[in-house]
Amino acid sequence: MFISNKLKNLSVTTFIHTLFSITITILIVTFLLFLSWDKDRQKIEEVKRYQLIAITFLSNLRQSPSSKNLERLYKNLKVSPVSSEEKSVIKKQIMSKGKTIFTGGSRIGKVRVFDVDKKRYIYVQRMGYTLMLKDKKTKNFNFEYAIAIGVFLISLLLLLYVAILKKLYPLKRLHKQIQKFAHGDLHTRISYEYDDEIGKIAKSFDDAIIHIHELSTSKNLFMRNVMHELKTPITKGRIVVEMLEDEETKSVLIRAFERMNELISELATLERVTTQSFEPNFEYVMLSEILKVSQELLMTQSSLIHIDIDDRALTTDKKLMALAIKNLLDNGIKYGNQKSVLLKTNQDVIEIISEGKKLEHDFAYYTEPFSQEEKRSAGFGLGLYIVNNILKKLRYRLAYKHENGNNIFLIMPERRRVQRD
Repeated sequence: MFISNKLKNLSVTTFIHTLFSITITILIVTFLLFLSWDKDRQKIEEVKRYQLIAITFLSNLRQSPSSKNLERLYKNLKVSPVSSEEKSVIKKQIMSKGKTIFTGGSRIGKVRVFDVDKKRYIYVQRMGYTLMLKDKKTKNFNFEYAIAIGVFLISLLLLLYVAILKKLYPLKRLHKQIQKFAHGDLHTRISYEYDDEIGKIAKSFDDAIIHIHELSTSKNLFMRNVMHELKTPITKGRIVVEMLEDEETKSVLIRAFERMNELISELATLERVTTQSFEPNFEYVMLSEILKVSQELLMTQSSLIHIDIDDRALTTDKKLMALAIKNLLDNGIKYGNQKSVLLKTNQDVIEIISEGKKLEHDFAYYTEPFSQEEKRSAGFGLGLYIVNNILKKLRYRLAYKHENGNNIFLIMPERRRVQRD
């Protein structure tokens, strides 16, 4: 199972490197074993042949064969006699640089085989009678053939290896271009050269990027136009409302216009934070400073917020973190049974606690845009969605748990996990 998981996570390029390395190693080892076996086999065959030559000549010389019989032996055993003129020269060569590769015989005589400059000479000696022969057997080219075949197969494997890597190279380029797009460069274009499977995938990604870019542009233009167009009538309406004498109607209308302003602000924040190219302004700031900004943004009575923290320094975007905490505090005040909220720290986790029943749906439901409980009339269902996206940008994570009749929202570093009782 462990090996199977490792193979699944192995990149295609690494898998090909490993596969070809193992294949070439096995081929080389097999080739070397074959050469060793062939070398031993040739030595055994050579010894057997010289043993046959020794037995044949010693037995035939005993019978004083005729020149015709000797010629027949020479032909059958693939040897030739050395002339008396050459014999003295060869003897000197044997004495100076000759190497004995075989010695055999019996009581009636002895046979020795010498190697001189890769030429074989057979010296037969029997009861004062000597005969020097030259080995005329053609060289065995099995070794050379094996070398040639081995080099050819290894070269072929290397060519296939290079060809496959070259064929996969566009995948690396495609991966880099997709990563570039994923990091927010919406103007990235996916390039491809051939109309093969990889080229078709690249073309599909390129078409998708163009479509996404068009949708993103349309969405941004739409949201900006909507927010711009709404600002003017809301402002005018707010001014007109101030002129009303009926305080009850005036209060209701003012609250309605304030909520519309809140929606526009939430949409503006949402557009800015969810943009791929958006980068937070990280700085070194104390948690107490962030909470002060959050309370100013909340614009509610300080008695509704209870704070119990160990002040500490955070490396984060002060404005965005303050906005995220503000939304969670606002959420607790609006929907908590006591209309108050407790903010406290637990090591490196920030907890926002309010009394209330457990959420009806899975927490993931509430981090989607425009989602809220059916009975809740206040809000637009963007609060937790905005908080979740802000915390992702700040390398934090939003979590939720319900304990002892309290809803607890947690802001924790990405590496942390929720501890449940």
